[in-house]
Amino acid sequence: MKGISRTVAILSAFALGGLLPQAAPLAWLIRWLVMTMLFLVFLQTRLSRSSLQRSHFILLAANLAMGFASWRIGLALGGPEVGLAAFFCGITPTAIAAPVIVSFLGGAVDYAVASFLLTNVTVAALLPLMLPIVLGRATPEAFAQVAGSVGLVVFVPLALAHLLRALHPAAGSWPARLRNTSFALWVTSIFLITAKTSQFIRENAAGVHGLVAAIAAASLLVCVASFTLGRLIGGRAFPREASQCLGQKNTTFTIYLALAYSSPLVALGPTFYVLWHNLWNSWQLHRAARPTATPGPAARPEGN
Repeated sequence: MKGISRTVAILSAFALGGLLPQAAPLAWLIRWLVMTMLFLVFLQTRLSRSSLQRSHFILLAANLAMGFASWRIGLALGGPEVGLAAFFCGITPTAIAAPVIVSFLGGAVDYAVASFLLTNVTVAALLPLMLPIVLGRATPEAFAQVAGSVGLVVFVPLALAHLLRALHPAAGSWPARLRNTSFALWVTSIFLITAKTSQFIRENAAGVHGLVAAIAAASLLVCVASFTLGRLIGGRAFPREASQCLGQKNTTFTIYLALAYSSPLVALGPTFYVLWHNLWNSWQLHRAARPTATPGPAARPEGN
């Protein structure tokens, strides 16, 4: 499945989820869909010291700063729900699919893989400290609950993938053959997330529609800021790669956390972000596929 087909599938998942709020009771599957996708990604990715660039750590700092800056601005301009929705957009680490998009664009895939692992592991480790701050529930119970959820969703797939690869090295080739399966899991997650959100809006219609518009706008602004800042951080060496790594986000992870610890309304922030960053990706892939498009640079050797 490529280009326009992926875009159609994503838009269809949004539309069907909005039309079928009856699917909301199945939202418990989101956690396991996310874990399965992460497991497949971890099977084929390794982080070596030579893959890491100085700009990776700047991207990580920008990722964390974007979360808190978006929260404070959203809180001041739109209230608690908009602030939290913006936080979950900004704090989201590099997407599972970012290395794939970078490869389609002719960029350095190892750069995107290093960013995915660095930002996802670090953000996952720090979220138990950050979430109580923005949620206003800075208690040992909240810390333990968030730490347990993060550990289950991210570190269990990481450990299982490492163990399986050690016992059966050929498993590292499975994700390439299952790429369409991973995408189908992602589209299913979008459908379930949208269905749960649709149910929430239908049951709490009064006074919600204005907030939905504000959250959509905040999500779009965070998306534009992330892609733009990433390009600046990448400089002349990795502008396209860094832009993709900061702008294309692992939203299924933070959507799950928003649903678990806040509300479906707040989860709309990263849910809308799925639409925004995929519309941008579709446009980039469309441009790259045109006969007149300038070919992307060859993948750079590690360490450059």
